[in-house]
Amino acid sequence: MEHYSSHDWDIAGCGIAPARRGIIVIATDTSSQHHPDGAPLPLAGLLVLDLTLARAGPTCVRHLADWGADVIRVQPPDTGDEEVIGRRDGSDYQNMHRGKRVVTLDLKTATGHAAFIELVKRADVLVENMRAPVKHRLGIDWEALREVNPRLVYGSISGFGQTGPYTQRAGVDQIAQGMSGLMSITGAPGGGPMRVGIAVADLTSGNLLALAIMMALYQRDRTGIGRWVHTSLLESQIFMLDFQAARYLQSGVVPVQVGNDHPTAVPTGVFPTSDGHINIGASSSKQWANLCKIVEPSWLDRSDWQSQADRSRDRATVHDAIAAKTAEHTTEYWVGAFEEVGIPCGPIYGIDEVFDDPQVRHLDMTPEIEHERIGRMKLIGSPLNFDGSPRQITEGAKTTGVDTVEVLRWIGYDDERIEAVTGALPA
Repeated sequence: MEHYSSHDWDIAGCGIAPARRGIIVIATDTSSQHHPDGAPLPLAGLLVLDLTLARAGPTCVRHLADWGADVIRVQPPDTGDEEVIGRRDGSDYQNMHRGKRVVTLDLKTATGHAAFIELVKRADVLVENMRAPVKHRLGIDWEALREVNPRLVYGSISGFGQTGPYTQRAGVDQIAQGMSGLMSITGAPGGGPMRVGIAVADLTSGNLLALAIMMALYQRDRTGIGRWVHTSLLESQIFMLDFQAARYLQSGVVPVQVGNDHPTAVPTGVFPTSDGHINIGASSSKQWANLCKIVEPSWLDRSDWQSQADRSRDRATVHDAIAAKTAEHTTEYWVGAFEEVGIPCGPIYGIDEVFDDPQVRHLDMTPEIEHERIGRMKLIGSPLNFDGSPRQITEGAKTTGVDTVEVLRWIGYDDERIEAVTGALPA
């Protein structure tokens, strides 16, 4: 995840649009900045330099690319090695790096660094997730680049933060899950630490950095000055502990593993049915009363289950009683019955079943595109919705360096200078 050598980046081309309040807006590939129906996307005209690897940084940039930013992914010369998240035609890489143009620059060389600086002069945003020593060694840290472009919004993700005793430590998602306490509250009681089944720290830090970048751009629109915004896997995951952390900080309660049960809201959990399982959340007084009317009316008269606090103290007995009843009918039966009275519930899908759900199909979460090498393929759609700007993914991830010459010509390089950067005369 977030602790890398500077060994794999990419970049893409652009063109100049009218200036606003002194902003130079870059946009050559306008096809990615408009929906096929011609409506401009929210981030059309925004030039983003992408120096990210792995998952957290690309998660941030993916939001920007999906909504119209002109993203130039800058990566070093390809060594032929497999990347951190798989080969470029693999599903993970295609999902993370779609909608970007790709340029190869060796920032360790004077010519590659000079070309990069020309891009920085024109950029609105730069996103990176390198270790601090790497970006300083390459001369592309915030302090250096703000001198080149004072309007630049510079976004960073690290494992543990940009300062402090752990700044130099390697940090990946699972390490953050463990150090944030998340693994101590995930899984069945007594089962030992358990990681969440997705890279939740990576994804959360990427999502939060995208939000911070938008905040900084909003401020820049008023002040004319960019700024450095950053987060880390550890900070983001601690933030995501939310009420579990608040319980400890304010009441001294140390949360523990409760498996599929909710730690405070009872009944909430997974219950067996005659053909599988169902999730039920009926912790409010009204929901509890409705559940009793459907499942077992006599529970309404139990003095020991009258309040939320009562039911929480007797969680195991309450859940066992519900489970004995739900096992008598199918999941479909219970979903229909509970939905009629407004009790939150739902089936528990395998991943292959998720995308057959009628609501998921309606939400269009699997847009299909034509890839130049792979052919037709489906990707995971953006979860965001903007009225008047339908979601779209314009293209999959490109081959390393495919846009290098185009971008170098855009910044004014002639054939001789292009050869100095790339090692070959342009075709």
